[in-house]
Amino acid sequence: MNVILIKDVAELGGKGDIVDVSDGYARNYLLPRQLAMKATAGAIKQSERLRQARIEAAAKQKADAEQIATSLVGARVVIGARASDEGKLFGSVGTHDIAEAVKKFTGVDVPSSIIRIDKAIKEIGLHEVTLQPHEEVVFSLTLDVIPA
Repeated sequence: MNVILIKDVAELGGKGDIVDVSDGYARNYLLPRQLAMKATAGAIKQSERLRQARIEAAAKQKADAEQIATSLVGARVVIGARASDEGKLFGSVGTHDIAEAVKKFTGVDVPSSIIRIDKAIKEIGLHEVTLQPHEEVVFSLTLDVIPA
């Protein structure tokens, strides 16, 4: 049975894709959960509009990610944290702290979910963190952790 996916279904396809699945899978799983609809002539036209909208949304997300990357590449962000005399932090610097510091120093609002830290930042000094605003856009940012 040919169906048009209304939502993304793991290992099957994305929103707007026309896929051929077994009748039982379509009747018992996809259609009752409103993950798909039967592929009729009118539905196929609607599927093309859904697919085009998905492509445009993906292009816009990538353009936004590239804009964030160009504004932050080479930027140095300073974060003040409480530290001991030996340079060890009381606690650590997390992704939320980094997101707040980026907004404070550059004015760019960065969600903490795109910030990747290799290992916990628990001492003062320079640290590299990776930001991935889109699956195809990855860049690094230099953090300067200073005692507050």
